[in-house]
Amino acid sequence: MTRRAAAVTIAAAAVAGCGGGHAHTHSTAHAAPPSPPPPGPVRRTAPRAPFPVGLRVVTLVDRSRTVTVGGRRGPRTLVTYVRYPASGPHAGGDIAGAPAERAGAPYPLVVFGHGFDVLPSLYARLLRAWASAGYVVAAPTFPLENAAAPGGPDESDLVNQPRDMSFAISALTSRGGPLAGLVDARRIAVAGHSDGGETALAVAYDRYFRDRRVRAALILSGAKIPGVGGFTFPAPSPPLLATQGTADTVNPPSFTHAFYDAAPAPKYLLLLFGAEHVPPYSVEQPQLGIVGRVTTAFLDVYLKGERGAARRLAGAGDVPGVSTLAATP
Repeated sequence: MTRRAAAVTIAAAAVAGCGGGHAHTHSTAHAAPPSPPPPGPVRRTAPRAPFPVGLRVVTLVDRSRTVTVGGRRGPRTLVTYVRYPASGPHAGGDIAGAPAERAGAPYPLVVFGHGFDVLPSLYARLLRAWASAGYVVAAPTFPLENAAAPGGPDESDLVNQPRDMSFAISALTSRGGPLAGLVDARRIAVAGHSDGGETALAVAYDRYFRDRRVRAALILSGAKIPGVGGFTFPAPSPPLLATQGTADTVNPPSFTHAFYDAAPAPKYLLLLFGAEHVPPYSVEQPQLGIVGRVTTAFLDVYLKGERGAARRLAGAGDVPGVSTLAATP
């Protein structure tokens, strides 16, 4: 799910938060984000997961870049669905506007990119699994590729999405942002499916889009953005987990192998036997459960440094007849 063109820059943000009230803040993002500070001490205590999951919707506005939506030109606007560890009883689903569980904060941040002609809600179960495990998970809605875009989705905007993802990181980690105090700016991963996976891959590994704040990448049936060079995997490259359905005809296995084989260690490849493009990340079981367990263990290893997570990662992906996990740690 690819094909496009365009160029981009990134800068200031006006952030409006909603869900349990409205908050208006301002933050500044930079075209070439500085390297993050050295990681702070990693918590080694057992997590209190699973957490109840809260949900907020925040609107991130990048006034330094413009886009034409429905015939009107304006700043690039990202309606972003944020799931986070919440306090209180478990509700079995997302709890809109629930108070955050501050005792375990700040939490690592995962920014997730949706695929072409869908909405972030398609991946609710997977994103909820990460938030329940102790992560803040932010899923921006890309301005032109989403299923509800006026006039229909436009895939030519894909090349602009890596800057959208970096902008979201800047807005959500800013001191005055809507998640102030909840997110650990030193522990950030990017993730995405299909075109969203292409977006995350560029943010993590393409020299034209690379965001040095990213410490791990999850690419779900993704690929390199066509026509855009720069996939040099500059050192040090973040750890990579790629997943791929063997029966995927949209982004076939060859697309994943093209970037996975070139990536340096540490890297992991989860193959889902007979799985197609969308179902293993939305509703299909046991594949969705396997993807959830493997990706969570990967994040626990590389963002939390959690004891026992490497062992869980090694064992979670090998399910006879369903999946296998290759690892170059």
